[in-house]
Amino acid sequence: MPTVFVESGFRFFFYANEGTPREPAHIHVEKAGIEAKFWLRPDVRVAYNDGYDARTLRELLEIVEIHRTRIERAWNDFFRS
Repeated sequence: MPTVFVESGFRFFFYANEGTPREPAHIHVEKAGIEAKFWLRPDVRVAYNDGYDARTLRELLEIVEIHRTRIERAWNDFFRS
């Protein structure tokens, strides 16, 4: 599970095995055993949420939007064929 970065105690990461066929680029966010997943394109949006409140999800959406290029670069570097 490569960690892309940590911010405000949230770990932003993706799983090394993202399915067959591989899902489009996305990021998982975890803190204190709670996890959410965000799609990066066409717009940043929640794919699933396992316990974050609405305020926290808005904060996480903003963080993902700010770092979308960084996340995509890490994804592409890791999964490069």
